[in-house]
Amino acid sequence: MRTAESTNPWLRRVLLVNLILEIGIVVTGGLVRLTGSGLGCPTWPQCVPGSFTPVVEQAQGFHKLIEFGNRTLTSVVSIAAVLVIVAIWRWAPNRRALRRISFLPLVGVLLQAVLGGITVLTGLNPALVAAHFLASMVLVSGSAYLLYRVSEGDGPPVALVRHEIRSVAWVTAVLGGVVLVLGTVVTGSGPHSGDASTPRFGFDPRTISWLHADAVMLFVGLVVAVLLAVQVTARDPRPRRVWHAVFGITVLQGLIGYTQYLTGLPEALVMIHMLGASLLAVSLTYGVLCLRKREIEQRVHRDGDEDERQVADRVVEQPHRVQ
Repeated sequence: MRTAESTNPWLRRVLLVNLILEIGIVVTGGLVRLTGSGLGCPTWPQCVPGSFTPVVEQAQGFHKLIEFGNRTLTSVVSIAAVLVIVAIWRWAPNRRALRRISFLPLVGVLLQAVLGGITVLTGLNPALVAAHFLASMVLVSGSAYLLYRVSEGDGPPVALVRHEIRSVAWVTAVLGGVVLVLGTVVTGSGPHSGDASTPRFGFDPRTISWLHADAVMLFVGLVVAVLLAVQVTARDPRPRRVWHAVFGITVLQGLIGYTQYLTGLPEALVMIHMLGASLLAVSLTYGVLCLRKREIEQRVHRDGDEDERQVADRVVEQPHRVQ
């Protein structure tokens, strides 16, 4: 049986570039925050009144260049999101499920741009800054979902592990989201919320950091539980590979988090930690999806020919075989 991946290699490449750019703008957004450059362009959508680009007379110094660079990357991400739509509609015209969600990256990027503008206009309100980052995590996860789905069919999902394991995996992913939320609160309460004039949440950084750490420990326990479960029960190797990756990224994130806390939050480690958060979002998305498969659907016409649209009976007969 052919796989969905065989339709056109350029489709997967476009989706991969889109995912990389989504992760990249998380990193540049972190650079904006770590350098206190969030108001390097003090207005939106223009950089300064009367100009969409920085001007020599600005008092913001190098901060204007960092913030403008981040805004420019947003335009690149928008172009990639448009290419996602074009690629899916051109190279996967029969993938109705993919076509329905092909617009999501572009819609998400546009909403993110508006949210970023509101964040600037409100003087970097910490709740809006946190929402801006979390929205980026949703876009990263959604882009990872598209990349994964293009390699499989649109047939009904067939479980590769027991229902209980899939349920725990979903709980793990949700708790991963909680960990990310608490991480934004930690950042919004600490020294890397921006410059000295940037508003903070007002929570005690030590207390909120330990609350974040408690959630991380519970999260690690669930990751280990799912990893052991798929290691013992999954016949297909993909769940084992993916959950080993989830575990590895989780451990590295934990080590980086504790190290940055104990060493006074150096900017380089904070930046790596933000990159790790993006990779964790990708791995958890794959972690949930890899526990089931979807085959190319086979539809038999009256003349006996088949088109690759709906799944054949052999999908159910061989639930542990992945093409």
